[in-house]
Amino acid sequence: MINKDESKFNAFLGTDTSYNGQLSFAGSVRIDGEFTGEISSEGTLILGKDARVSGRISVAQLILSGKIDGEILVSKQTTMHKTAFLTGNIVTPVLVMEEGATLQGTVQMTKDPLPAVARYTMEQTPQLTED
Repeated sequence: MINKDESKFNAFLGTDTSYNGQLSFAGSVRIDGEFTGEISSEGTLILGKDARVSGRISVAQLILSGKIDGEILVSKQTTMHKTAFLTGNIVTPVLVMEEGATLQGTVQMTKDPLPAVARYTMEQTPQLTED
């Protein structure tokens, strides 16, 4: 089910596209191609059934029909359709999975994902050492 806000995309990466890098956006973005890197937004990320995403994702809402391999942090809701395949770790307060969706990894469900965000950020930050 797509609400009226999701029917308007700020960006769209089609099936035959591939992108490597960082993506930050407001609103909704749909990816049907390949993406490797980091995605961050307070909006909605929609991954179509042909999408192949690898990397770190931090969004408010995730709607997944394709494949993700990575570390995922969702502040509101994650929806996995029957064609979805997620490999990795996900932190989300709400997880909706259709029959047939596959998840290989860990799931942490919390109403307040901020502690997980802080931990995730600290784990990814290089530590300085004295020689």
